[in-house]
Amino acid sequence: MGKIKRKFVCQECGYVTAKWMGRCPSCNEWNTIVEELVEKNRGYETGVKDGNRKPQQLVDIDTKDEDRLSSNIDELDRVLGGGIVSGSLILVGGDPGIGKSTLLLQMANNIASNNKRVLYVTGEESDKQIKIRADRLNINTQNLYILAENNITIVDNIINKLKPNIIIIDSIQTVYSPDISSAPGSVSQVREVTAQLMKISKHGDIATFIVGHVTKSGAIAGPRVLEHMVDTVLYFEGDRHNTYRMLRAVKNRFGSTNELGMFEMVGTGLSEIKNPSEILLQGRAVDAAGTIVVPCIEGTRPVLLELQALVSQTVFGMPRRVATGIDYNRVVLLMAVLEKKVGMQMQNMDIYVNITGGIQIKETATDLGVICAVISSFRDKPIKTDTVVIGEVGLTGEIRAVSMIEKRLSEASKLGFKRAVVPGANTKGLESIKDIEVIGVSTIRQAVEIVFGGY
Repeated sequence: MGKIKRKFVCQECGYVTAKWMGRCPSCNEWNTIVEELVEKNRGYETGVKDGNRKPQQLVDIDTKDEDRLSSNIDELDRVLGGGIVSGSLILVGGDPGIGKSTLLLQMANNIASNNKRVLYVTGEESDKQIKIRADRLNINTQNLYILAENNITIVDNIINKLKPNIIIIDSIQTVYSPDISSAPGSVSQVREVTAQLMKISKHGDIATFIVGHVTKSGAIAGPRVLEHMVDTVLYFEGDRHNTYRMLRAVKNRFGSTNELGMFEMVGTGLSEIKNPSEILLQGRAVDAAGTIVVPCIEGTRPVLLELQALVSQTVFGMPRRVATGIDYNRVVLLMAVLEKKVGMQMQNMDIYVNITGGIQIKETATDLGVICAVISSFRDKPIKTDTVVIGEVGLTGEIRAVSMIEKRLSEASKLGFKRAVVPGANTKGLESIKDIEVIGVSTIRQAVEIVFGGY
């Protein structure tokens, strides 16, 4: 009997070593290296579709739009780029209890209602548990098939017999291949099962949705190659104790990235939010100091967000700076610019900045909003409720131009805002924006004078 060969694989990044180590030298994580058996080469097929295909000249390739299947969930179709592409492999990640399975089950019901076959493969729950959830969501259709199985070989055989249009795998960390000796969820198993699902999807032109667990840091668990193999990566964001959920595309081979879809968790499942700006501004305080509305862009969608700031006297020797929903380092930088260019001394002040609604904002167009909200709270002077501000702030105190200014102002005008303070470089070509006064500024001092009526 031959000697069994073993290897040690990091479960975070896939690094392979001949001996066990407490800390992975690749990703520097502790206690992530696990022993696995070395498998023999099993002769994979060459090519995803047909090994006999010949190369074509680029100019001879006929391009046409991919056939897309609508999920009848507009927010999901928006994030996917207009619908579900046949043969695509889509990875859906998110925190436990955020609503991944709920959304996919609702999508499966809508597609099955249009005479399409949907196979829902669950490795975490029994078929009766799925039925209980379906009853809660009022789902009852004939073409939705539930399979409680985690052996990929058995799943492959059933797919060949059933020939579904959509496959849902919940979740990839529970499915295993009997050809791999390591435990389900390991790097080797996830990589092998995903490769087989990709082959099934491309051969049969079947759209496949894969649910992926996330680590404590928020990244999808398993090897990084998992995200490279799939066509689309969707992240479910939001606090599970809050009702609002954000579905964001961070990779999409068939549409734009960083697109955002918004949902609200209700008793009957996830409900679409058609107008996120109106929902996120509900309950906004009137004539309160330290609050302002900032038009942001999420993907191709303009969203109006309420930005709040609280400035209070510190009781410790070192003042605190806290940022929620916005980059902390950006807030610290803006406070330094504010002290230097406007002359406001806040060395003994605690400063808290918050984006309401649980949304994370990364664009710099909120810079001017942060400064105005902080000044408003510091002086205890409210900003007019019909005013929005837009602009990136530089280190010298200048207000720099932002992108998609027309979309931002149009969204603000629709919701009844009457005045917008924008970068001076963005004021050209805004004649088509009606019912809102556009004021261009080039420095922080000009913006403060206009928003607050002087220093």
